[in-house]
Amino acid sequence: MTKAAAPPRSAPPRARRNAERTREAILDAALVELAAKGLGGARVDEIATRSGTNKRMIYHYFASKEGLYLAALERTYAELRTAEQKLEFTAMEPDAAMRQLTRFSFRYFQTHPHFIAMLNTENLHKARILKTSERVRGMHPPLVELIGTILKRGQAAGIMRRDVVDPVQLYISIASLGYFYFSNSATLSTIFGSDLMAEDTVTARETHVVEMVMAFLDPRREGTV
Repeated sequence: MTKAAAPPRSAPPRARRNAERTREAILDAALVELAAKGLGGARVDEIATRSGTNKRMIYHYFASKEGLYLAALERTYAELRTAEQKLEFTAMEPDAAMRQLTRFSFRYFQTHPHFIAMLNTENLHKARILKTSERVRGMHPPLVELIGTILKRGQAAGIMRRDVVDPVQLYISIASLGYFYFSNSATLSTIFGSDLMAEDTVTARETHVVEMVMAFLDPRREGTV
């Protein structure tokens, strides 16, 4: 009688923790390098040095430079979605929830410039690598559902318009108001002769953005574009 093969033993917990720390250290270093230099300019040697590992370990975990870039890109989106979930919008009144979502989105671009840099790189490449990520696509339906729920609650309370409000379109508008401001702050500051990154100016812009979104959702605007 043939003896059954023993099941493969999983790595001990300490080894798994060490492997995870190494992987995260590589991703941390990769985000710095990729955000600064883009996919074409980033160097695996520099990432290895910055992370305290070596190229062999990078290729072991991520297979290739593009594999590492994809993992870094996925993490930037995951961090955003995780931060949104912590805000607990469902516990807020719908108008307060929409204001908070708008403020959060605006300030996220300010406090996470590497996210802007990664988006710029991926748009430059026509989302070539992002298109391969099932993980990123899976992150967004819950966000759309959340916005839809806030809208329905606001509509039921009579404080949000009931027409022409698509959750996806609304989120794109909210995100674009922050993304454009911070991704173009250098050129806009030069054009208008004002430091648009000064905190009082950023705060004024934040208020403007929130009021624009809420004005669009005002039920008195029903029937208008």
